[in-house]
Amino acid sequence: MRVLVVAATRAEVAPLISHFSNPIAHNRVLSGVYGSHKIDVLLTGVGMVATAVWATRALAIGGYDVALNLGVCGSFNASLPSPGAVHVTSDVMSELGVEDGPAFLTMQQIGLLPTDEFPWTGGRVVNLGPPRLPGLAELPSVAGITVNTVHGHEPSIAEVRARYAPDVESMEGAAFMYACLVAGVPFAQVRTVSNRVERRNRGAWDLKGAVDELGRVALTLLGG
Repeated sequence: MRVLVVAATRAEVAPLISHFSNPIAHNRVLSGVYGSHKIDVLLTGVGMVATAVWATRALAIGGYDVALNLGVCGSFNASLPSPGAVHVTSDVMSELGVEDGPAFLTMQQIGLLPTDEFPWTGGRVVNLGPPRLPGLAELPSVAGITVNTVHGHEPSIAEVRARYAPDVESMEGAAFMYACLVAGVPFAQVRTVSNRVERRNRGAWDLKGAVDELGRVALTLLGG
């Protein structure tokens, strides 16, 4: 297969890249071979705008068979192990809306975006046809939110829990999924839990463990 791997930072995919043969770096892309697959790793930078722009550009010119978004995430769900891997099959840009006094209204609620207008399904971006990759079906399927501001304040955490009941959050996932749906490329957003979503506490994060686990899972998905 020809595979596009999308990641915000090189650190998140360094374990995968270390297994490439004949790696070649060009601009934001590092290309290499793993097994029988030709892989382009696109490093978009952090955030949904950067991810949407660079991923859309790559998908438009690449001719890829499958796209993978690999990264770490924060977890709202205490049952998800850290640093365990998850498959985010439903995501939403949780800050896309308007304030009406203390109330938050989504674009769908105010009538600016139909609930099921492509690529939205029920107001979310949903992966209805993930690729058949080794081990993907065994990963927990979870609901995500994509944010510009990572949650770290108890009142806002409680509000977003009540509004979306998310399992995990990232800063790129929904943008990646949106781009792949528009491009018609089979995709999967796979992440590993580095921390619980709580008052910011870097001492409780297991970033190294999450990155190591992400590398292991990525190699499994690619048949390693």
